[in-house]
Amino acid sequence: MQGSVWAEIQKQDADSDSEFDVSELASLFTIAPKAKGGAKSEGAGKSLGSKTDKIHLMDIRRANNTEIMLTKIKMPLSEMMSAALALDDSILDADQVENLIKFCPTKEEMDLLKNFTGDKETLGKCEQFFLELMKVPRIESKFRIFAFKIQFQTQIRDVRKNLLTVAAACEELRGSEKLKVIMKNILLIGNTLNEGTPRGQAVGFRLDSILKLVETRATSSRTTLMHFLCKSLAGKSPELLDFHEDLVSLEAASKLQLKALAEEQQAVVKGLEKVEQELTASETDGPVSDVFRKTLKEFLDDSGADVRALSALYADVVSLSCPSLLSLLIVYTSNLPTFDVQVLTG
Repeated sequence: MQGSVWAEIQKQDADSDSEFDVSELASLFTIAPKAKGGAKSEGAGKSLGSKTDKIHLMDIRRANNTEIMLTKIKMPLSEMMSAALALDDSILDADQVENLIKFCPTKEEMDLLKNFTGDKETLGKCEQFFLELMKVPRIESKFRIFAFKIQFQTQIRDVRKNLLTVAAACEELRGSEKLKVIMKNILLIGNTLNEGTPRGQAVGFRLDSILKLVETRATSSRTTLMHFLCKSLAGKSPELLDFHEDLVSLEAASKLQLKALAEEQQAVVKGLEKVEQELTASETDGPVSDVFRKTLKEFLDDSGADVRALSALYADVVSLSCPSLLSLLIVYTSNLPTFDVQVLTG
């Protein structure tokens, strides 16, 4: 500090007049002390006082999860409900509708809200959402109908594709002349090995007997009946060995189960029945369901023909693949004695 301008200033008379009005300075720039208790300024107090504490009736975890779900939809509740009741999948997608189903209020939650006698505007976001849903009768059923409508065409397409694959495989099996010759040779092998027994005059066999071609070995070597069959065909009828080229749909069809296809087809039928039931029930809903009824009726008119066509296709495939495929497995006829392919030892 020595030698600086501040040292010079310090040498000057401390009582010399200031170049400015001290009282004016104080009045303009002195900060008023805070009031005891940490009170805010008038403006800040109004700001805090304007925020009303919300009342929460629902379980805190349930409320939090509901609010998280709503943030993903990103639209006002009124707009969301309008889109849902219009079954508008351009606004709400399948995942969003599934979430709406999960977060429908339970009977207990609805009772809590019905018994609340205070100002409903003071309720939390979850409670407000539930109240909005409660304005529509059977809202969960309507959401489920919406989800079914979104998935309907995909379900129809997938089941139809699989049924056609099974039908094609059945037709290929029945129509393959090469396969028939091979099956005839298998039958001859079995009858030859079983000659002299009741099984030696079989005119057909079940398909699972073919597995024994691999299991049955020669008495003095590791050669199986499958080896013998392939060797015989390669020597005398090599053109038969590419019979699998006649069965282009077989591999895909082998991965399908008629039972599973039946369940999928029935799910579509049952789903449409629920659509019809909800349409009937909504007749007494009043104006809140007007758009829903109109849209649902249009969907029902269009989808009914699709479901009837799918049911007819399923019936055709069952008739083709059950008795007809079974008759293929029991070569030449559907009600004949069977035999076990085995090596006779005596």
